[in-house]
Order: sequence, then structure tokens, then C-alpha cells
Amino acid sequence: MELRLTYQEISDLIERKAGRALPLAYGGPHTVRVSYDVNVLFKTASVGIDLTVDRIVGSDIYISYNGGAGIDFMVRQAIGMAKNRPGGELIEPLDGNRILLCLSKNAQAGSIFDHVTLEDICFDEQYAIIKFTPKM
Repeated sequence: MELRLTYQEISDLIERKAGRALPLAYGGPHTVRVSYDVNVLFKTASVGIDLTVDRIVGSDIYISYNGGAGIDFMVRQAIGMAKNRPGGELIEPLDGNRILLCLSKNAQAGSIFDHVTLEDICFDEQYAIIKFTPKM
């Protein structure tokens, strides 16, 4: 089975929950591009980052991202700020520009995996596609 979400739907959800718009775009079969506006010396600059779903193990999603030390610093700062917000317990930084999403650490998300097995998360020009199979 598949669940398809448009990039706009995901961006709108993030804005409602986090109070900040994050435009998303297709970056490849397992990659999504995320834009983030940053204020630097009285100017606003847009920073882009590619997030790639590397693998899924149970309810854990391993994600890698591109970028050098500057991007890594910004990602770690964002994860640090997210830790104090609802859902922050799901995110763990890993070495080498990687992030682990532990969906089972959230009661609501974790209960979903009692009923389905997450197979894949991929992307096309319009949608983020979550593939899963129901458990019998």
C-alpha cells in the first residue's frame, strides 16, 4: 500500500506544527530538497539541503544529508532546538551527516507500527510516497 503526500501538504504541516515554512522539492528517487531561510548580517539567505532516505529498519529511518561543516552545524542546532518541542524525542544525530528518526519513541507513531510494516519512503516530482504493508 502507498500513502502519497504532496510537498505542499508536508510543508503546510511543518509550518502549522513548527511555525516555520520549509519548502520541499524533488531531489531524486530517495531524496527531497529542503530550503531554509537564514538571517545573516541583516540579509536573508536561502540554504538548501538534500535529505536522502538511506534505509529503514523496523520503525527507524536512517537519513543522510549533504553539506559541509556549516550545514552540519545548522542541522545539529536545529536538532538541539527540536529536542525541546513535541516530537523532538524522535530525532537522533549520527556521525557523518546522518540522522536517525526513531518513530517508535513516540506513542502515536509507534502504535502505527503495531499494524503496518514500513517498506520504503521515496519521492517523485509531486509526492513523497510512503510504502507499507499491513500486518496480519
